[in-house]
Amino acid sequence: MRYGNGMSEIYVLAAHPDWRASRVNRQLLSAARHAGVTVTDLYSQYPDFFIDVAAEQARLAAAKLIVLLHPIHWYSMPPLQKLWLDEVLTYGWAYGAATADHPSHGRALAGKDLWLVASTGGSEQAYHPQGYNRYFFDAFLPPYEQTAALCGMRFLPPLILHGAHAHSAEDIADHVKVFADRLAAYPDWPELEELEQCPACEVPMNARPEEKHEKRET
Repeated sequence: MRYGNGMSEIYVLAAHPDWRASRVNRQLLSAARHAGVTVTDLYSQYPDFFIDVAAEQARLAAAKLIVLLHPIHWYSMPPLQKLWLDEVLTYGWAYGAATADHPSHGRALAGKDLWLVASTGGSEQAYHPQGYNRYFFDAFLPPYEQTAALCGMRFLPPLILHGAHAHSAEDIADHVKVFADRLAAYPDWPELEELEQCPACEVPMNARPEEKHEKRET
């Protein structure tokens, strides 16, 4: 669904430092664009790493489902995706503590859904206590889960493709179809009925450093 402002209720944030080397994420990005949802390719949109915070917050405000689409880099997200989180999810807008005077303080994302769609170079077997990554993949998800929780969003079950380099073209096509079908079906996913809404974590003002405003001489 698209609104009158041209934005969709689904916002896909795609982050890949080298699309030419991508076997999976590039096809997922194409599928998202063909699905008619709002899509931002972060590395193409912000090659200088200067993020338009107001524009990004407007896209987030219009969306009901926020999709983080990227390969896993060093057990986390690519650097520009992390910078996007740092700059766009600001205190008092994305998270904070509501007050009687400001009941919407830090509630801009409350009630929305966050979905991680990612690929790994290592196989599923590599993410095992006996594998070279030493932990199950779920052990690397808490930063994503807590980001969602801090903002009052539900963290949906991720869509992960392990061993991206080793899959056949047919396997990747099947994976892309699952992704496209899920976008088309949202919010009518059977498992969503079993997932409770996540109340935002209160972050009081005194837990934040004081903002210092430099006084300019005229």
